[in-house]
Amino acid sequence: MAELQKGYVSRKTMEIVTTLLTGGVGIAICIESWRSGVGWSDTGPEAGYFPFIVGSLVILGSVVTLLRSLFFYNHEGEIFIDIERAKPVLGFFLPIVAFIVISLLLGLYVGTALYIFGSMKWQGGYRWWVSTCAALAVSALFYLVFEVGFQVPLLKGPIEGWLGIY
Repeated sequence: MAELQKGYVSRKTMEIVTTLLTGGVGIAICIESWRSGVGWSDTGPEAGYFPFIVGSLVILGSVVTLLRSLFFYNHEGEIFIDIERAKPVLGFFLPIVAFIVISLLLGLYVGTALYIFGSMKWQGGYRWWVSTCAALAVSALFYLVFEVGFQVPLLKGPIEGWLGIY
């Protein structure tokens, strides 16, 4: 997919990959919107009307960017990212992936607390007790705002069950 040469990815390759991905998202939006209805009913626009327009604009923008990348701009030789620049990006990307996995396994509150703690402690350099307090405070705030205030249940895991939070 991405063209690797001597430890880097070219800008042109990433522009093409990005336009294909965003175009795919636009197509998915349009397909699902079409299933919901994109016309007008007696009460106004159907459920998929506005999302279909948004999806169409995403596709249009992707096609324009793809054409510009292929035919109008010469980015040959320009480096998008190399190994040294990728390390800090991975330092933020990998914890987010861990957050997603932990949240799916242990619940959103635990995932949030661990993510906040890890980000503050290892990326921000805060003391462990400051990181712990902030992590617990953010998770508690999420609980109060969503579960109590808006009465919208968030993803829970076994730890919330043990604590009696349903």
